[in-house]
Amino acid sequence: MSDTTTSICMIPGGGSLRGTVNIPPSKSAAHRAILCAALADGRSVLSPIELSNDMKATLNAITALGAKAQLSGDTLTIDGIGGHSGDASGEPVDVRCLESGSTLRFIIPIACAAGINGRFIGEGTLVTRPIGLYSELLPKAGVECASEGGLPLVCKGKLQSGEYEMPGNISSQFITGMLMALPLCDGDSFIRITTPLQSSAYVDMTIRCMNDFGVKVIPEESGWFIPGHQRYAPRNYTVEGDWSQAGFFLAAGALGSELTLRGLRMDSAQGDRAAIELFRGFGAEISVGEGEIKVRPGKRRAQHINAEQIPDLVPCLAVCAALCEGTTIIDHAERLRIKESDRLTSTAAMIHSLGGNAQATDDGLIIQGVEQFTGGAVDGFRDHRIVMSAAVGALCADGEVTITTPYSVNKSYPSFFEVYNSLGGKANVIDMGK
Repeated sequence: MSDTTTSICMIPGGGSLRGTVNIPPSKSAAHRAILCAALADGRSVLSPIELSNDMKATLNAITALGAKAQLSGDTLTIDGIGGHSGDASGEPVDVRCLESGSTLRFIIPIACAAGINGRFIGEGTLVTRPIGLYSELLPKAGVECASEGGLPLVCKGKLQSGEYEMPGNISSQFITGMLMALPLCDGDSFIRITTPLQSSAYVDMTIRCMNDFGVKVIPEESGWFIPGHQRYAPRNYTVEGDWSQAGFFLAAGALGSELTLRGLRMDSAQGDRAAIELFRGFGAEISVGEGEIKVRPGKRRAQHINAEQIPDLVPCLAVCAALCEGTTIIDHAERLRIKESDRLTSTAAMIHSLGGNAQATDDGLIIQGVEQFTGGAVDGFRDHRIVMSAAVGALCADGEVTITTPYSVNKSYPSFFEVYNSLGGKANVIDMGK
């Protein structure tokens, strides 16, 4: 797909999806595995990998650090840097993170721990997304940080071991970055969480991936003990399916489609594995078999959802809620205001444009169910999750749905519309710039 924003997706009202979906590899798991492999001393082979824009960003980052990466089909071979590749005396290298917040927040402390001075560069909304915590933490640990409040950010100096205090209500991406970096330091470290931890599942996923690559993190009551002098070990690694992307197809199933989903681990550390119970809460009939999950519609009903641990699912949950009888309340989702869009405002706007009834609150959404969407013109806000959720909603519309910026799906799921149409969808994506 093109990256142009002068594009539109047209979907005739009504329809359903039928068939089997091979869920794409987890973006969250792939980010972590690629970084662990890049820090290893030797060659790792990772598969499957789907080359979304966010994956391109992380590959840019590890290449800037000195790792070598080669993608053949869906198999990625990485020759790592062995953890230590510099003494922080050189000129900063450009680390282009595109629009990937995960890449940026993971790679900053990793580069510092590896002794590599970096100039971290972003695009789009990433330029203004928060990095303030690192600006406070890193200068206390031997790293000089310079920026004008956003990106580019220049970091010079080698990260030192020690005790770090971090609030639990920040993005878990900051915690992951520090967890992955500190084992490379010369001494032991401790990360102390000063407030209740949000998005704990993402931290668990990080620790599991690090362990797979031979690095230990020891959980303690108030945080994590991270032994120093550790080395990441190369390995062959299978990237599990993405529960965040599965959410769109579970939503479609809850709203009238009959689908079989493959490639998901039921023992996954991904917080979005909660999607099964959440969509069951909306009335979907979901059965779990060996290697597959079947979903079909049931009697739809509203529910109350605490989104603290599952923020990425909110747009597709909201579309489903908008067609359930009663009022659904989604709360504890305030961090969605600093995603690719203000995702509370954009989700409410998307539902209104489809013909539903949703109101954004300070930390979530209040959604009053309607029987059917009318269809209409939806602003995609250059946000991949808004676009994909709107495409699911279009299956339940009386009239045509048009969605702007459909190519934003390239950020996480470039083949989304191809898969959607292979299952019986009728999405016509048109590049208006051609």
